[in-house]
Amino acid sequence: MALKVYTTSWCGPCKRLKSQLTREGIAYQEINIEADPSAAKFVESVNGGNQLVPTVVLEDGTALANPSVMHLKGLLARSGA
Repeated sequence: MALKVYTTSWCGPCKRLKSQLTREGIAYQEINIEADPSAAKFVESVNGGNQLVPTVVLEDGTALANPSVMHLKGLLARSGA
């Protein structure tokens, strides 16, 4: 399962999470909300109107704002991904 990770180019926590996901061998699709207005609107819709990044969306549609890699690993293990 590939996670969707909504980011910006300047976001330190985004860079850290992407690095950790790569180190852990967890596949993800990066979506830059600065380059995609519809992605920015989606992030706002799941974060109370805020463009909070990183926002991670799981295969089941669950959106998480600024999750840790350990939290994501636990969720993925439980889902069998």
